[in-house]
Amino acid sequence: MSPTDSLVRPAVRWSLGHALPSTVMRNAARHGDLQGRLVDRRVAHDHVALRAIADEVRASGPLHHARYALMTAHQPVVREVLTSNDFRTGVFDAGDQGVLGRLGTWAADPRAFGPLSPPSLLVTEPPQHTRYRKLVTRVFSVRAVEGLRERTQQVADELLDDLEERARPGDGPVDLVERYCALLPVTVIAEILGVPPEERDRVLAFGAAAAPSLDLGLGYAEFRRVERALAGFRTWLARHLASLRERPGDDLMSQLVAAREDGVGLSDAELEATAGLVLAAGFETTVNLLSNGIVLLAEHPDELARLRADPALWSTAVDEVLRVDPPVLLTGRVARRDTEVAGVPVRRGSVVTCLLAGANRDPAVFADPDRFDVGRANARDHVSFSAGRHYCLGAALARMEGEVGLRTLLDRFPDLVLEPGAQRRPTRILRGWEALPARLGR
Repeated sequence: MSPTDSLVRPAVRWSLGHALPSTVMRNAARHGDLQGRLVDRRVAHDHVALRAIADEVRASGPLHHARYALMTAHQPVVREVLTSNDFRTGVFDAGDQGVLGRLGTWAADPRAFGPLSPPSLLVTEPPQHTRYRKLVTRVFSVRAVEGLRERTQQVADELLDDLEERARPGDGPVDLVERYCALLPVTVIAEILGVPPEERDRVLAFGAAAAPSLDLGLGYAEFRRVERALAGFRTWLARHLASLRERPGDDLMSQLVAAREDGVGLSDAELEATAGLVLAAGFETTVNLLSNGIVLLAEHPDELARLRADPALWSTAVDEVLRVDPPVLLTGRVARRDTEVAGVPVRRGSVVTCLLAGANRDPAVFADPDRFDVGRANARDHVSFSAGRHYCLGAALARMEGEVGLRTLLDRFPDLVLEPGAQRRPTRILRGWEALPARLGR
């Protein structure tokens, strides 16, 4: 690649993936378009504004015709789109010969690495996806995740021991995101990946830097920081995988390196992509789940009292947190062929935006959908982990970490009080808290 190309291609990648969509959506929002309004930074975390848009989308029928896409906030329609073989992930495919498709192909970095770059499970389709997912799911099973529960509990206890020791009387509030919500999942992920203890700070830095790769509308400087962080993680990961092959441990990544189906295992690129997905998506989902859960329970002390009276409700409570304040606002699919959704014709190439946060409050599925209810019988019917073949690989892990993390924190510090100064993350699609100042009350 020439020096000029090395400067221009990243700028084109950023323009196509972030600058152009953001500009288009801002322009659409100025004309009242619901999708444009939806991804406005001020709306993405404003529950009242978000509910109003979701209700308007839902009221217009199974599929709302926005300016640049179809939209739905009906839970059954979201499930239909996400489970249909008539739709694929991604924006451009190899056969796209339009101007933007050709630009995307030209600007693509063959060394690209991240949760939204092939061969990540998020953007592969059958038959590759079927073989690949089968191997990964065999290792990252519900049973395997439950095997991590005891260690996750130990990590949570150790983090809270440290938090309690450092939070002395008279000191200012502690930031729960920085000191707990971020450290718990990244420590567990590091152990899943078989990362030696002395290298875990590096993995934490990679995770924090790579997580924004899942969002929309990054500025150019941040986009380049994310690309460099992912490239650095890939370089480190290649050495790490070689080490696991020579000296496998009892971690899940060592098991994945050894996994075979009909004598065939995952390629180096697939192993690297899986590790990158576990790091970025696993870190992202759980940090946001924990921080959103802390805020919801602080805002609903009666529901927290129910959990203390009946700890068996914790599993349901985690799903209710995921339903009411999901870590991801929306997802999208592209029609692979002319088809129908809920009886509405959809042309090949059409984009369907699935408003996950809106589907989670569909009154046809969830009674009194705006009420936070830790005992809700069908809380698990939310679509916060997507659905179909792209259902979140780490769903069981996130649920387990959410349950252990929230219960342990609130049992240890029953008088915990959130202080002024909480800040939502500036991201559009990813939903969580950047800072949660709190006093532990002990």
